[in-house]
Amino acid sequence: MADKLKIDIVSDVVCPWCTIGFKRLEKAINELGIQDQVEIEWQPFELNPNMPVEGQNLNDHITEKYGSTIEQQQASKQHMIEAGAQLGFTFDYFDEMRMVNTFDAHILLEYAKDFGKQTELKMQITKAFFSDRKDVSQRDVLKEALISVGLNATEALALIDQPEAQQEVRKKEQFWQNLGVSSVPTIVFNRKSAVSGAQPVDIFKQVLSEIIAE
Repeated sequence: MADKLKIDIVSDVVCPWCTIGFKRLEKAINELGIQDQVEIEWQPFELNPNMPVEGQNLNDHITEKYGSTIEQQQASKQHMIEAGAQLGFTFDYFDEMRMVNTFDAHILLEYAKDFGKQTELKMQITKAFFSDRKDVSQRDVLKEALISVGLNATEALALIDQPEAQQEVRKKEQFWQNLGVSSVPTIVFNRKSAVSGAQPVDIFKQVLSEIIAE
């Protein structure tokens, strides 16, 4: 068997387009029937590394960061809700929704990798944030996500306070930033070529087919 196609997905757990992008990529992989030929690894990227503990109201945050009006935000959210629905994912936006710090979640995703549960945990945390109205910077929420995918929550949560585990995530974030990744999702194939943004399923199928054929 030839080496698997390595797919690195640089993303954040509170990035809606990362979820849509992954779901489209997954659909492309399934439609091509190449599930056994690819290996996915999630790489850390914080949209808001300096987000304080209490988070920030999502609407205020987007206005401040991107300068978009409330009307533009509504349209954008509607667009994401529809894109998600087509892929079986629920985006539940609500007025008090807050953008939160995601650093701890990235430490746990590194932990999950060793058990082959990274994608499962990633989707569980993302669902908690977007579908279940939960604050994914809170340890009890993260604990719930860990348990739901069958990971040892006590062992995993202990890593959050360990300097080595923190260092590891910062090092990886730096690595991808140094390669020029400044927006997410960025999907990297065999560390050679990359696609950024939530591309349509057909584009992913085309890219995957070309790489597999090589």
